[in-house]
Amino acid sequence: MGKVLVTGYSGFVGRHLLNTFENLEDVNLLGRSEPVKCNKYLQASIDPSSDYSSVLSQVEVVVHIAARVHVMKEQATDPLEEFRVVNTAGTLNLARQAAQAGVKRFVFVSSIKVNGESTTDKQAFEAHDTPQPEDPYGVSKAEAEEQLIALGKETGLEIVIIRPPLVYGEGVKANFAALLNLVGKGLPLPFRAINRNKRSLVSVYNLVDLITVCLEHPNAANQTFLISDDDDVSTAEMVAMMAKVQGKPNLSIPVPQWCFKILGKALAKEDIVDRLIGSLQVDISHTKNTLDWRPPHSIEHGFRLACKQKK
Repeated sequence: MGKVLVTGYSGFVGRHLLNTFENLEDVNLLGRSEPVKCNKYLQASIDPSSDYSSVLSQVEVVVHIAARVHVMKEQATDPLEEFRVVNTAGTLNLARQAAQAGVKRFVFVSSIKVNGESTTDKQAFEAHDTPQPEDPYGVSKAEAEEQLIALGKETGLEIVIIRPPLVYGEGVKANFAALLNLVGKGLPLPFRAINRNKRSLVSVYNLVDLITVCLEHPNAANQTFLISDDDDVSTAEMVAMMAKVQGKPNLSIPVPQWCFKILGKALAKEDIVDRLIGSLQVDISHTKNTLDWRPPHSIEHGFRLACKQKK
């Protein structure tokens, strides 16, 4: 394989991906912070007008991870337009320049939010489902996918789309890290009764493994892949696993789910409660069958490594 360009290399997934390359002299990087070592580096944002030609020369594959991600306290007056600038128009600008530079393949790390937000009382999401994004981030990613596919048909650039659900592992932040810390404190958490929902997760180690497979696998060209650890868990099971890998007792107590619903409605946090008690499952049969791929790491492996950041 020839040179690879990686965007978003300083982020959670990007850092883990770089660790898999034996020789960083074969890797070009595009981002906003200066890397320790690489072949070529361009300090630039993903936007509709930047020139990326200096890091696209002689590159065979682009792995595009960089994105404007979900913002907890959104300040933009038009959030969708802000997401589109980076995730849609910026992505297309990079991909079009990649095609012009003779790049063979463009691997786009998208999001399961393109499929939707929940599979509660529904079948698991599949790769060929009609997109049903519900928030600005998901819409911007869905639009990017659609436009990338059109660009691929126009130019011959091979488009590979990967839609991960929640990604976790060493260095994870946000809600997963917060819950991990709470469990580690040995607090009695009210989640034992949330045992009938199912959520698909993916460790960053399994995600990175799939990305590396998609760099060269001939069957990956012009395909969309869903990914997970292939071991869906309920919220109660997730808490129990977090306790186990930290050597802590599982002190979770059985608070009825209707209590969460009432609290969520009273605090206008119904979306958070839905994520806590609802399901989001993905069917990765297409990924496994097309690429002859299986997640190489167990969910317990990922949870154990996620704990390392606390030590």
